[in-house]
Amino acid sequence: MNHALFLKQADALISAEPDALANAANLSALLYQQWSDINWAGFYLRRGEELVLGPFQGLPACTRIAWGQGVCGTAAAQQRTLRVADVHAFDGHIACDPTSASELVVPLVQQGRVIGVLDIDSPLKARFDAQDQACAEALVDLYIAALIRYPAQPPAW
Repeated sequence: MNHALFLKQADALISAEPDALANAANLSALLYQQWSDINWAGFYLRRGEELVLGPFQGLPACTRIAWGQGVCGTAAAQQRTLRVADVHAFDGHIACDPTSASELVVPLVQQGRVIGVLDIDSPLKARFDAQDQACAEALVDLYIAALIRYPAQPPAW
């Protein structure tokens, strides 16, 4: 996959759009269409001390994830990206889709506060590498930059 081209497409898709929800929806769709061997891509948005399902592509998912629980909740609580080669070996993994085998979760941090996470799942073990992680982190940076560029349109969460 050409990560640089993917990021250019993502930037073009959201750079002029002020709505955070629309941008999350389009980025989820772009990820799902462009990345190979993934079975879920989307956002969980912070509501208090839990993450609530946001825009996504894939099978229906867990609606709420407690802060610090599972891969998504842990990435949010620790404010760091988690790349998990085998989710079944991750202590406390929440199996929303039993066919998922690996996961990449990037927290959305705005002004030092986690406002959600980007979650990407794959049915293949060890699907995500360091280049995928860097690309997903750059994608989140583009998303946060769009939020900052349009401060009059705060996210609904």
